[in-house]
Amino acid sequence: MELEIIYQDEQLIAINKPNGLLVHRSEIAGDVMEFAVQELRNQIGQHVFPAHRLDRKTSGVLLFSLNNETNKLMQRQFAENKVSKKYLAIVRGFTDDEGIIDYPLKKENGSFQEAITAYRTLKKGEIVIPDQRNPTSRYSLVEVTPETGRMHQIRRHFAHILHPIIGDRPHGCNKQNKIFKERFNMTTMMLHALEATFSHPHSKKEITITTRPPAEFLRMCQTLGLQF
Repeated sequence: MELEIIYQDEQLIAINKPNGLLVHRSEIAGDVMEFAVQELRNQIGQHVFPAHRLDRKTSGVLLFSLNNETNKLMQRQFAENKVSKKYLAIVRGFTDDEGIIDYPLKKENGSFQEAITAYRTLKKGEIVIPDQRNPTSRYSLVEVTPETGRMHQIRRHFAHILHPIIGDRPHGCNKQNKIFKERFNMTTMMLHALEATFSHPHSKKEITITTRPPAEFLRMCQTLGLQF
């Protein structure tokens, strides 16, 4: 597997992670043999340290440090929410022009964490696929800016406001996911990490890394009238 490198200097490297690729080995996917950490290490011939996590089903900007010192500094920036991240998502229904989802999320131990997600709607589309109430189905393309970094935060937040991300399992809409699989041969989750902005841990220069969504995401935008 040849990973697309979208940024590299002496301390950092970033890739455009494809959908379906795990960042690193996980007990919940013991049968998987390919991981971003391993593939990138083999590709560039040196150890890499993931600076943050990205869901297996999510594509887009994934940043790595190239040494321990840089890794500690970048981990701190992410932990302190000093890294600005933008995502693109295709969701069910027409979302508000903009909004803030302020809804605590439950951790595995049962406690709750503050979680805040801001979004703005870039495009709305409608296609002739009847649902239970209407002769058409509606979708929105949204730009998402999470202000906190909780597990599956964006996915859970949009499910909470009844605009689930298309292709999401288990937080999405099973009926919609079935429609997309049967009509469009699409099983990919429509969530893409578009951009990351941070202060370089050594030069202190502001760095912005941006990447284009994958072909399947762009195909669904065209199909649903959400071209941008």
